[in-house]
Amino acid sequence: MKKILLVTGLVCLVLGMCIALVLGSTMSKTSSAEYCMSCHYHEQADADWKKSEHFLSKSGVVTSCTECHLPPQENGFFRYYMIKSRTGAKHMWKKITTSKDKIDWEAMRNLDHATSTVYNESCLKCHANLYPEGINDDGITAHLYYEENASKLGLNCISCHLNTGHHMPGYEHKRLEGKVMDTGGGTVYDSAAVVTAFENFMETVPGTTASISMVAVPGGEFTIGSPEGETGRSADEGPCRKVRVSPFFMGETEVTWSQFWSFYNETMSEGRTPPEKIYANNSRPDVDAVSGPTPPFGFPDQGWGMGERPAITMTHYAAETFCQWLSLKTGRRYRLPTEAEWEYAARGGTSSPYFFEGDAKRFRNKRFGKTDTTIIARYVVYSNDSGNKTGEPYSVKANPFGLKNMLGNVMEYCSDYYAEDAYSLLSDGVLDPKGPSEGKEHVVRGGSYSDDASKVRCASRDHTRNEEWLRTDPQNPKSIWWYSDIKGIGFRVVCEVPDGLER
Repeated sequence: MKKILLVTGLVCLVLGMCIALVLGSTMSKTSSAEYCMSCHYHEQADADWKKSEHFLSKSGVVTSCTECHLPPQENGFFRYYMIKSRTGAKHMWKKITTSKDKIDWEAMRNLDHATSTVYNESCLKCHANLYPEGINDDGITAHLYYEENASKLGLNCISCHLNTGHHMPGYEHKRLEGKVMDTGGGTVYDSAAVVTAFENFMETVPGTTASISMVAVPGGEFTIGSPEGETGRSADEGPCRKVRVSPFFMGETEVTWSQFWSFYNETMSEGRTPPEKIYANNSRPDVDAVSGPTPPFGFPDQGWGMGERPAITMTHYAAETFCQWLSLKTGRRYRLPTEAEWEYAARGGTSSPYFFEGDAKRFRNKRFGKTDTTIIARYVVYSNDSGNKTGEPYSVKANPFGLKNMLGNVMEYCSDYYAEDAYSLLSDGVLDPKGPSEGKEHVVRGGSYSDDASKVRCASRDHTRNEEWLRTDPQNPKSIWWYSDIKGIGFRVVCEVPDGLER
């Protein structure tokens, strides 16, 4: 009996060693960059990897695919093997079922995708020393912040080093220095526009090349909110109320990078106008002076391009300061729209979910079958047609009031504080309603390029998430100018109709 047990044990040991050798050999052979490339056929990803710091490293060490896209083997061989098998099967299935020209490369460049395919423990295995020789003060601050908050806030190395593994043209993670020259070029205006009638006009900002197309939005009555049963409706979209809105001018498009950089260049400062003063100025007709943004890290356009694309990642405070700078420069009263003004303008005199024909059921992502974007793509940059980035405003058609990108592209700030029950506090027939007098977060409207159809309806509401959007910002105190963890946020301006101007 003992002899049988001994033989059995030896056979099992030999078999185990053979299996381990086979698995080890298989793991080794299928973990090279060449093997990954032969299966995954990501030509674009391969080309970008060969331009990255992981390939062209100063030390000469080349990092292969599996060293980033799989966890370290020493953290658990079984886990490593299961994740490798699952990942390989998923990519093999995609190769069999998906044509190369159908792969959304832009979507694979974003942070959400990166954090799901890169293992932070693998980053730390190779970069055990977070304070290498030559690291600058900003890097030291950021890495200290990471060490203190990584587990508590769920921070990942890739959040700040998205460009490291696969080169992304235009992406930088260092503090911007000096003025930004990408302000559109052209004529430097010496005076603001002359407005003599309630009609569309082109605002010209003295001392800059910035001009803003302003649309005359007639006053009127409309029903704010959405009826029960509307696809995608949230509880905070009701109860519906009839409200009245006075005439106003509104930017034809969201504020562009060219316009925002003109503001930045004139006002950039390491100091700041205190937030309480900026918000107090909202109730004053006169503004004496404002200080502008501190430099952001890198170019916050995410490498998508600037020019006429909407300016993004600035805070509500920065948007308010821009409006007050514009008021100071032009002598007119510029501000963010109220929530009621925003929805009234977005609807353009219509009362349907969108200002064009259709329902969210028709346009939203489908589990099976192809989504019909024929109509919505004419007017809205959203998840099914955006390529996962912002678009230039003139790529879409205007709504009935002549406003572009009211839905989709980027979420837009409103002046109101957010409250879930805001509409229940309104009376039917109220003129120019405003939100609560105080609060923690502000209303944002319109949805963004990454949202599904239900989030880009005229009535859809959302709000800022200040702490969450500053999660990876290592500065103390946190930036009041730039968000570190939200891309699809911007704003457009409203100009009040001057007294005495015929409406």
